[in-house]
Amino acid sequence: MKKISLIVAFLFLSILEAGFFPPTVTCTVTGVSGSTISLSRPFPISGMSGVVIHKYGNGLSAIRSIAVGGSPGSARVYKGDLLDHNGLPFPRGLASVGDKVIAGYLYKNVLVIAPNAQTYSAITRSSSRHWIHPDLYAAFLVRQGDSSISKSNLEKFAKEAQVGLVYIVKSGTAILYDPISHRVISQKPFNVIGSETKYPFYTRFTSLKSGFFGRSAKGNYYSGVGAIK
Repeated sequence: MKKISLIVAFLFLSILEAGFFPPTVTCTVTGVSGSTISLSRPFPISGMSGVVIHKYGNGLSAIRSIAVGGSPGSARVYKGDLLDHNGLPFPRGLASVGDKVIAGYLYKNVLVIAPNAQTYSAITRSSSRHWIHPDLYAAFLVRQGDSSISKSNLEKFAKEAQVGLVYIVKSGTAILYDPISHRVISQKPFNVIGSETKYPFYTRFTSLKSGFFGRSAKGNYYSGVGAIK
C-alpha cells in the first residue's frame, strides 16, 4: 500500500512539475541605460536571474555580469563576485549592445529543502534536473556556523555549489526560490508525503553535532523555511 501511494504521488508531482520550472532563455542586449538593459527577448518571469556573456574575440567569451529580469523586455545588471575572470580584460560597464544574455542560467541545478525522505524522493524523481542534495547545504551551514536557513547563506551556498534554484516545501505549497535574485519565481499547491518532519530539514546525516543539526536540536521545520518568501 505504501508503495502504491508513492507511485501515485510521483505521477501527480510529475504533472504539476510541467509548468513549475521556468524555461531557460537566450537573448541579446539591444540597449543599455545605466544598470538597465533592453533585451531582444524578455525573461519568462520577472525576478529570474541570468548572466550577461561578453565575446572577447578569438573564440573567447566570459560571464560579464548578473542580470535580473524586470519589466517585460528589460533587466537590471550588476557585477557579481563569483564572476571575476582575472585572465581576461574586463570591458567598461556591465553590458554592451550585442552581449548574450542567458535567463535561468544554472536553473537545472536545484537544491531541495524538504521535511522528510519520502517527499524529497518524490520531488527528485518527478523531473529531470541536477538535484543538489541537502546534505551539502547542511555541511555548508555547519562550516559557516549558521543556526538558521537564511537568504544570505542560501546565496553564499549557491555561489559555492553552482545552485540555480532552491525547491522549498512549505505548508500546503512548494516554491522555487532564486538565491541570486532573492525572489520566489514560482509556486504551486503541494501535499507532503508522510507525516514525519525533520528539523531543520531532511538530510541523511545522523552524527552532526554542530548548531541546529545537533541530536538535541528541536524546532519546527515549517517555521524554519517560513523566512524564505
